[in-house]
Amino acid sequence: MGGQSETVVQDVEMENVDSAVDDPETQKKDADLLSVQEIRDHVRQIEKAVVSKEPRFILRVLRSLPNTRRKINAVVLRSLINHLYPAGSDKDVMLSFFDPVGTAEPEVARGRIVTKSPLPEVDAYLNLLVLVLLIDSSQLQKAQQCTDILMKKTVSQNRRTLDLIAAKSYFYHSRVAELSGNLENIRNFLHSRLRTATLRNDFEGQAVIINCLLRNYLHYSLYDQADKLIKKSVFPETASNNEWARFLYYLGRIKGAKLEYSVAHKHLVQALRKAPQSAAIGFRQTVQKLIIVVELLLGNIPERQIFRQAPLRRSLAPYFQLTQAVRMGNLQRFGEVLENFSPKFQQDNSYTLIIRLRHNVIKTAIRSIGLSYSRISPQDIAKKLGLDSAEDAEFIVAKAIRDGVIEASLDPEKGYMRSKESTDIYSTREPQLAFHQRITFCLDLHNQSVKAMRYPPKSYGKDLESAEERREREQQDLELAKEMAEDDDDGF
Repeated sequence: MGGQSETVVQDVEMENVDSAVDDPETQKKDADLLSVQEIRDHVRQIEKAVVSKEPRFILRVLRSLPNTRRKINAVVLRSLINHLYPAGSDKDVMLSFFDPVGTAEPEVARGRIVTKSPLPEVDAYLNLLVLVLLIDSSQLQKAQQCTDILMKKTVSQNRRTLDLIAAKSYFYHSRVAELSGNLENIRNFLHSRLRTATLRNDFEGQAVIINCLLRNYLHYSLYDQADKLIKKSVFPETASNNEWARFLYYLGRIKGAKLEYSVAHKHLVQALRKAPQSAAIGFRQTVQKLIIVVELLLGNIPERQIFRQAPLRRSLAPYFQLTQAVRMGNLQRFGEVLENFSPKFQQDNSYTLIIRLRHNVIKTAIRSIGLSYSRISPQDIAKKLGLDSAEDAEFIVAKAIRDGVIEASLDPEKGYMRSKESTDIYSTREPQLAFHQRITFCLDLHNQSVKAMRYPPKSYGKDLESAEERREREQQDLELAKEMAEDDDDGF
């Protein structure tokens, strides 16, 4: 009986342990504690970067910001502020962005009195985390106050180790203004920071600010101003791939609006290639939609395989129907797609380009008519295209003949269009031009790949011999030469 009672007691104790492990509040405290420790490691990395003057440590911290963003909350940030800031105005200002709650702070933040203010880089990073949390929780009024404080801190400092964190801060400053509807008010500030970043050779800040300004202009459909900004500024080649992807996407939108479809298509393809392949699904969807529309405007039909990709299948469904309407040259079907998905196209900022596709649909229909009929009247063409009158069909056919869409002749007196025999495309310059275009694309891809190669810092000297090794090698060479000379003398 005694052994049985001990077994019961042990079972009860094990049940209590299991219930403690399964307690959601306990798990949340453990997760908060791990998040605090992880961000403290980030702070140490930033301090290490400041001491060693190596920005790669800060770059490593900023690259992990998306993961950190999912782990932070008010409890974690309040604990970090209490742990890293001394009593004073900065600490009170940072804590004022959080509502007072009764949740206990992680143990790591207790029992330590701070007397020294953190480094400006650490201060800016923690302020950036607070700003990101306020944006995610949709507290735009507090986010505006927080970003104003952050901008004052970054503008007042002239430290090269702060440039990378400042660049990320400019992006979120622009994001807060966009969510608040105040994009136009920050334009002068961004221009002034762009001048400062250019003078200081702050390449990452320069890239981020140029992208923020382009997004600002495109938000208000100011394509001419955006084009002037691109012509009068130089995007740094050493910028990160993410900033290059954004810049090339904005460049593609601008060139597409200015009817330069070939250039726009090249920039958009490069943007899609530079974007992260396993992440940034939303960005890839946005770029792919614009690529499809630009390809249709160029007279090409996108491959069906593009629409079958799992991450893109659902978002590209309206564009698949649009592609089918353009491929068949069906004006009625094109009008139905435009009517059904007009809000979606406007949301994707592709509606103005899609409207221009009506002419391509007509050209495709006329090309199919020219291949099907050797002679046809304008009345029949108007009926097939769904046009109002035969005169409209006659004008459209005349323009298609002038543009080289079809090989035909128009006889207004007899009232018909006569199609000519189709010529062999291999007897023209079309294959040569297509081959040249593909070669240019491959060469550009090779150049971009070479520029994107990165090497470990200061590793180039590992394979080089030191001065002592060089002297030893030269001494050995001299001794070997003497021995060979003596052998030759003996042999002689």
